[in-house]
This record gives sequence, C-alpha cells and structure tokens, in this order.
Amino acid sequence: MNNKLFRHSIPDPAPMGCYSPKDVIFLLKSLNGLIKETDLKTREQRIQSGGHYSEMLPVEYEPTQEYLDLFHRTLAESSQKVAQAVGIVAEEILEKNSSKMVLVSLARAGTPIGILIKRYFQEKHNLNLPHYSISIIRGRGIDENALIYILQNHPEAKIQFIDGWTGKGAITMVLSQACRDFKAKYEYELDDDLAVLADPGHCVKTFGTREDFLIPSACLNSTVSGLVSRTVFRKDLIGDQDFHGARFYQELLPNEVSNLFVDTIAKEFQILNPKSRKGQELPDKREVTWQGLKSLTRIKEQYGINDINFIKPGIGETTRVLLRRLPDRVLVDSIGNPNLKHIMLLCEDKGVPIEEYPDLTYSCCGIVKQVS
Repeated sequence: MNNKLFRHSIPDPAPMGCYSPKDVIFLLKSLNGLIKETDLKTREQRIQSGGHYSEMLPVEYEPTQEYLDLFHRTLAESSQKVAQAVGIVAEEILEKNSSKMVLVSLARAGTPIGILIKRYFQEKHNLNLPHYSISIIRGRGIDENALIYILQNHPEAKIQFIDGWTGKGAITMVLSQACRDFKAKYEYELDDDLAVLADPGHCVKTFGTREDFLIPSACLNSTVSGLVSRTVFRKDLIGDQDFHGARFYQELLPNEVSNLFVDTIAKEFQILNPKSRKGQELPDKREVTWQGLKSLTRIKEQYGINDINFIKPGIGETTRVLLRRLPDRVLVDSIGNPNLKHIMLLCEDKGVPIEEYPDLTYSCCGIVKQVS
C-alpha cells in the first residue's frame, strides 16, 4: 500500500442514520445543530447566483398521505422487478471484481442500492462484503478522507462504486475526474466504474437495466435513505481530517421507511436465480453512448434554457427537482405512463405544468425554473 495514504490519520466515524451498521457504515460527519435548512426559493436564488448547492440543505418535503400510499403500492408492485435488476448488476460486479472488494455507495441515492447489493451477495453467494456510504458532490469532487479511511482499513480489497441511477451522467464524470485527481495526489489507482440499478442515460457499463422505470426509493428523500440528508461541504463546517457532512433526521424516525424498502426487496432474492439474466443487454449492447445527454441539447435549445444543468432527466432526477428545487415544468413521454403516477401527484400538489414530449429518451424530464 502506498505510504502517501498513511500520512493522514482519519478517525473512526460516529454512528449515523437508521440502518443497521451490518448493512452500511456512513462515512459522514454529523452536522446536527451546526446547519439549518434553507427554504427552496432562497436556496434556488443562491444557487443560480453562483452559490453552491452543497453549502445548503433544502427543507425536506413532507409527503401527503396519498403520496405515501402511492409509495407503498409502488413498492409492492415493483419489488420483484427491482430485485431482478439488483441481481443482474450484482452478478456483473462479482464477475468483474471477484469477491475481494469493498462496496462504496454514493450518498444518498446509492445507499439503499448498495445495501441491496450487499444483501444479495449474502443471500446468493454467502459473501459478507464491507459496505460504506460516502459523499460525492458535483463541482467539489469525492470525499478523499473517506476513500483514505476505506483503503487504510481494507488495503487488499478493490473498491466498487455504486449509485442508484444515471441522469445526464454528471456524477459519472465527477467520479472519473475524482479518480484521476486521487491518483495524481496519492499515486493510487481507483476503478472509476460506477455500478447503478438503472442507466437510462447510457452513461455506464455496469447496470441492472437501462429502462427508465420507477425505483421506489426515488420517491422520497431522507425517510427512504437512512434518515440522512444530502451531503454538505463547507470549509467552516468540515475540517481537514473530517468526512463531508450531513444531518441525521432523528425527528423523522416515526416516518422512516428505509428498512421497509430494503427488507421488502431483499425478500425477493430467495426466489431469484442468479444465472437468469432475463432482460439483460448483451455485452455488445452495453456500450456507453451518452445517448441521454445528447438528446437534452434539443430540449435546451427548444425551451431557451441557459444551462443544461437546469434539465434533470429520468424519473429519479425529475423526482428530485420536484422535491427540492423550484420546478418550471415537467416533460413526459406519455401522460399515461404508469411509472409516472408519483410525478403526476407531485406536479398536482405543487402546481407544476406537465407537457407531453414525443421521442423523449427518458420517461420524463424536470426543468428547473430560472430565477436569476
């Protein structure tokens, strides 16, 4: 192991979130009592005036009972499909890395998917792999202290990065750059392959499906992601030896469905055949084409959008726009798409217009309102 990785002594993390430490260890600094949420309008104005999204926390959306009922229905209806996609991506990971690896999910959308992959390996291969969840931030990079901590504790293992889904592929690009920077700084090469459950943007090689379908964990915020906020990086809050930060929403424990989500899908692993790759694309069809990103240029020009980052493609990213940004409108491939029921509910709740947009690569796209 390179000596440069041992120059820093990174302290052990404090417990965070509502998952069992047997499922995941969050490498995050608790910011409870150190940061307050910023209302959506103020936050949007600051972001669009040059502020960085990672310096503020959005107010957590409180779902209506109708919306929560929809989450539970969707989970019941899609658990087998999600489990199938988990099985496909897990087998891909194992084939590529062998069993000497550490699962590293990107907080927070990657965390429940990382837990499911870990549980799949336990159920189907009797493998108990370490799993950490760490922060990566567009424009700020990956948490290097978290990576150093993992490599110091698992010097012989290979790191496999995991996320929930791809949109434009922004985080894929951030991860690749972060791995290059890490090699230049520490002379240690990381594999920048990002394994995801769904890759509608055609941005990665390792995925469970490229269908833009509703992953139930995309419906909600912290209550389905271990009660952890999105990650924060502010130099007045994060010291040189600290992990990136997050809030633990202990006050939301009565509304927590994080464990219900992973437990419900993990039950399906018992009846999955790991050798059955139903619906999986052939190796020559798994190339990275960035097809999704290319299709957004037309939308950008048609709607006179200044910045392509104001277009959030795919079900997961559109949900995020509706939950924590100021949405202008939502484009959908079809008003009757059964995967979009929660999108329709959120649009109705927030008064956001919906437009049908033929030949959309994704099921939907959320457009952020330009306020500055």
